[in-house]
Amino acid sequence: MSSIALPIVSLDLFRAKSQDSPAVVAECKKAAEALIAYGALLVEDSRVSEDDNNNFLDLMEDYFAQPEAALKKDERPQLSYQVGVTLENTEKPKCAVDEPCLQVIARLDPAERPLDITGHQPDPKCRFFWKMGEVPPYETKFPSLNAPNVVPEDEDIRTRWVPTLEKWGNSMKTAVKGVAEMTAMGLGLPGGTFLDASRYGPHLLAPTASDLKKYGGKDTILAGFHTDLNFLTIHGRSRYPGLNIWARNTGKRIPVKFPPIGRYLLVQAGKQLEHISGGLIKAGYHEVVVNESTLEAIERRKETHPDRPLIRISSTFFYHLSSDYDLAPIALLAERARVLRGESIYPDYVIEQTDYPAIKVGQQVQNELRHIALMA
Repeated sequence: MSSIALPIVSLDLFRAKSQDSPAVVAECKKAAEALIAYGALLVEDSRVSEDDNNNFLDLMEDYFAQPEAALKKDERPQLSYQVGVTLENTEKPKCAVDEPCLQVIARLDPAERPLDITGHQPDPKCRFFWKMGEVPPYETKFPSLNAPNVVPEDEDIRTRWVPTLEKWGNSMKTAVKGVAEMTAMGLGLPGGTFLDASRYGPHLLAPTASDLKKYGGKDTILAGFHTDLNFLTIHGRSRYPGLNIWARNTGKRIPVKFPPIGRYLLVQAGKQLEHISGGLIKAGYHEVVVNESTLEAIERRKETHPDRPLIRISSTFFYHLSSDYDLAPIALLAERARVLRGESIYPDYVIEQTDYPAIKVGQQVQNELRHIALMA
C-alpha cells in the first residue's frame, strides 16, 4: 500500500490575493495538475469548522440509528433515490459488472488492487441525499433529479435537521466551488467556466452510513471500487478510516489521511469533470473498506463514547453540473488529453482512449444511476 501524500491546495491563498498574482496562478495550476495526476487533492480552507462537521456526524449517527421502519418512510425509489434515504444493500458497485472497470482492476499490480467485488452484492451502506442546489428559473427536462427535499419525521432529529445540514453543507459547497474555479483557471480556462456550467446543478449533501456493529469485520467492503458520477466530490473528516483512492499516475492504492491538525477537505474528480475535460482529468477510483485502522478507531470510539451509535458516517458532498447543461469535451482540454495519452509516464490502465459524446448532464446521470441499480 502506498504512502503517497496527496497535494494540498490553499483556498485561503486563492481568496487572499488577486487572481493574476503569481502565487494564485501557481496555486491554481497546482490544483489542476493534482486532479490530472491523482484525481484528488486536499484543500485547506480556514472557514471550515470541525465543530460543524462533528455536529453533522452526531446528527447522522442519530438518524441512521433509527429502526429501519422509520428510515423507510424517507425512501423515494420513484425518484431514483435522488432525495431522501437509500437503505443498505440497494446500491450496487458499478465495477462489479462493468467490463472496462474490471479491466482497470486486472491491469493493477495484484498488491494494489481493491478488495474483490466480482462476487459482491449491493453495498451494505445507507445514504441520505439532501439537495443543495439553486432551483432552475426554467422548466428542467429532468424533474426527478431536481425534486424537493425530504425531512425526517422524528421530532428531535427534525428540529436539528435543516440548520445542521445547511450549515455544514454550505461550508463544503463553498469550498468545492472554490476548487472548481481554481481548477478552471489552472487549466487555462476562464475562472467561471465550471461555475457557470454548475449554477443550477442538483448538488447533494450525501452522508453515507455503515453500521459497524453489523459490518465491522476486517476486509468488509462498505462501498465497492467505483468512480463518482458527478463533477467534483468533497469530503470532511470521517471518524473511521477506510477510504482508499487510486492515483492516476502511479496505479497505487492510497489510504486517505487528513493532516492531524488544520481545516482540510478531500476533493475527488467525478465523471462529469472527466467528460468535459475529454479525459484529461479522470474520475478517481476509490473504495471504502474495514481495515486495521478502521478496527482501531472502532475500539477507541467504544472507549471514549460508549453510548453513541457505532456507525461510520462519510461526510460527503456531490457537486454537479446543471442537469440541462450540454456536456461535451472542451476542445483545449481534449487536445491536452490526446497529448497526455502519448506520454509513457502514465500507465495504460488509466489513459485508454474513451469517447465522450455530447449529452445532457441529466441523461448522463440517469445512465449512471441505471448502472448502480438506483434507476429502473
